[in-house]
Amino acid sequence: MTNWLPNLARGTGPLYVRLADRIEHDIEAGLLAPGEKLPPQRNLAFDIGVTIGTVSRAYALVRERGLVSGEVGRGTYVLVREQPRQTTGPDAAPPFGGTRSPVTEPGSHRLDSTAAPDIGQAAILERLTGAILRDHPHDIASYTRTLPRHWLEAGCQQLASAGWMPPPESIVPTLGGHAGILAVIAAMTVPGDRIAFEELTYSHVARSGGVIGRRAVPVSIDDEGMVPEDFERVCAQQHPKMVFLVASLHNPTLCIMPPARRRAIVEIARRHNVWLIEDNIYGVLLKDPPVPFAQLAPERTFHAGSLSKSVAAGVRGGWTSCPPHLASRVLTAHKMITGGMPFLLAELAAKLVLSGEAAGIHHEVAAEIREREALARQAFEGHDFVSHPAAPFLWLKLPEPWLSSTFKNAAAEAGVLIDDEDEFRVGRSGAALHRVRIAFTVPKTRALVGEGFALLRGLLDNPICGFDNYG
Repeated sequence: MTNWLPNLARGTGPLYVRLADRIEHDIEAGLLAPGEKLPPQRNLAFDIGVTIGTVSRAYALVRERGLVSGEVGRGTYVLVREQPRQTTGPDAAPPFGGTRSPVTEPGSHRLDSTAAPDIGQAAILERLTGAILRDHPHDIASYTRTLPRHWLEAGCQQLASAGWMPPPESIVPTLGGHAGILAVIAAMTVPGDRIAFEELTYSHVARSGGVIGRRAVPVSIDDEGMVPEDFERVCAQQHPKMVFLVASLHNPTLCIMPPARRRAIVEIARRHNVWLIEDNIYGVLLKDPPVPFAQLAPERTFHAGSLSKSVAAGVRGGWTSCPPHLASRVLTAHKMITGGMPFLLAELAAKLVLSGEAAGIHHEVAAEIREREALARQAFEGHDFVSHPAAPFLWLKLPEPWLSSTFKNAAAEAGVLIDDEDEFRVGRSGAALHRVRIAFTVPKTRALVGEGFALLRGLLDNPICGFDNYG
């Protein structure tokens, strides 16, 4: 039996939660080894000066977290936890870069990216960039020390959705949506804090949070998005400080969370004092988007968006709307993380929006996405998949005997890059879905998109390939 005693001097919240968090911390730090017996509840209660009920609730909580097992008459023991196969150090988690290669070899069909398609943006960008270089030579040569009002007004206009428009004082210009989201996480949480995510999502946010010491907690999803009952459970047991949601054209499942589900999530977040981040990166592509979380819960919602899916990803133009009085905090965090906004890109993004050029490009991008989505529906007819005319990808169910990872590897061997389901997982929980995401906006022409689709269809129609070793 261990002589372990917890240090409860630090931390906030109910005493039993602080004790449970300390047990979890000490298990992960190796101070409580697998198989080790925790002190009897009565003894520990006496040693640290709390009631037996407090210790009992803490032990029950860590048992719910899957960290210990308890049997009447035998005591409570630390469970042996599964270790990742590859590590880079004693505390390493699964690779935070995801399943994609950081460098793409030329010549492949890129069906693993959802950047806005090339519809001739370069000519407009050249004209606007030339005007900025001509009119602001001093600003281009220096660091950005100011926050022009029109940068904020552009954010208001770009983020506006379903009758909601954020006030200028809530806006933070960002180096794309991802940087804005990470700035919010850095500003509103501290290392060790938990953040709830849909169990499948844009998982690079979860991995980026892990790099700066935040801990991702998956929440179950269904055809309407995050499941409120599971979110309630996670809030009660794990006490996340924040929840990240892709609620409109969810990545990768394409579901659109209905208003009633949104209200349920808001009620739970309020009850447990959880911040909300809505990544509306794909929602901006919808003609009739649902009411954003920022309108339902303006006091706790950060609404992030960018130009990457609707105008041009290379501009790196993004904005985040923050609850009252928190914009300056997020602005500071964004500067600390990114080094600050480059004047050229921020001014270009603002000019695109305020001149109306972004809206014109958006219209053509949406039309091109519709055409390519129609090609996808034709190419994969007869197979089980989810698509949407406004979305730049589809979510394909693989036939037997294909596994998600082996199909991705087989596609790569055929010269087509796609994403398997593991690219979107938060943690290692959840049953295998045998699905892949196929995007179609990066290839220069529809003909090239069709070539990529044909190669994938050939694999799907040749099931014997699924038995080959592509690992």
